[in-house]
Amino acid sequence: MFNKRNLIFCLLLVFPLVLGVGCSDYGKVEQGRVIKFDKDKKVVTLIHDNTADPQNPDYSQLPPVTYTLPTDPMDTGAEPKAGQRMKLDTKNRQIVIFDPSTGNFKNINYTLIEEKDGVDKSDPLVKDKKFPAVDRDKKTISIYSGRQKILVTFSLPEEYFNLPDSTWDAGDEVRIYYKEAGKAKRFMNISKTDIFKK
Repeated sequence: MFNKRNLIFCLLLVFPLVLGVGCSDYGKVEQGRVIKFDKDKKVVTLIHDNTADPQNPDYSQLPPVTYTLPTDPMDTGAEPKAGQRMKLDTKNRQIVIFDPSTGNFKNINYTLIEEKDGVDKSDPLVKDKKFPAVDRDKKTISIYSGRQKILVTFSLPEEYFNLPDSTWDAGDEVRIYYKEAGKAKRFMNISKTDIFKK
């Protein structure tokens, strides 16, 4: 006789199997900072964010990950801006960049010239201005971090001024939904939609 206890037992066995079948259709989410974007091929390369804290991202996972963007414009957000700056550490006066020539990160100590904290993106010091501002004559670089609300100007050895300006820029933060590795089904540029910026 099939009683109530047997019914509950059977449901407990079957329910996880049903969930497992249903979940197999779900994709995965990747989030990170863009270091390269091929506009013609619609291919984006990023450094994975190891945290879930938008105020304290951790871009330290190698190797970089590459995705082909969806062909349907409805599945993509704004095109991403690429940059090699992974971290601006004002406490230790150090900037961390991704070096494409080595495929690795590089920690660069800088000499502080000026630092202003609590600078909102609407502040006249940064509003409608382009950053990073690289002055190759004076050998200075000015960076604004909207997330950290910091405007900092520093100097570096002359050798670093041969690098492109994008070296000191933070690439856009993006979120990718995918089912197959390397092929994005949905792409969102969260730097253009979230309140926290670079």
